[in-house]
Amino acid sequence: MTQVTVTVCITCRRAGQDADAPDSQDERAERPGARLLSALADSDLPAGVALRPVQCLSACARGCAMVIEGGAERWTYLYGDLNPDTHVRQILDGIAAYAASADGLVPWRARPEVFRKQSIARIPPKEAPHV
Repeated sequence: MTQVTVTVCITCRRAGQDADAPDSQDERAERPGARLLSALADSDLPAGVALRPVQCLSACARGCAMVIEGGAERWTYLYGDLNPDTHVRQILDGIAAYAASADGLVPWRARPEVFRKQSIARIPPKEAPHV
């Protein structure tokens, strides 16, 4: 049973690129989010973790972006400014720490640096009391 979903924006472009400019299928496959999704898919994800590509997370100014969520009882995180060439190991470590937590709250010092510095938003669980 999937307990954690990692959603990766596959349409993000690098900073400074025109988001409305048309591109070829090859260029789309080379976008940072598509490369990150591919790298994560080729890795050993913890049991219960699913990957999901999406067309847009509306974090264009902070692309390459992804979300980690774990259902109605866990916190959800949006991360940006990710680099598929240098951050994959840290992202995998962060996913593992999140998946091992009961509520999605990983202690600050236990989070990989990329998760401490590139967090865009933290969204409270739907079924939690006011926190």
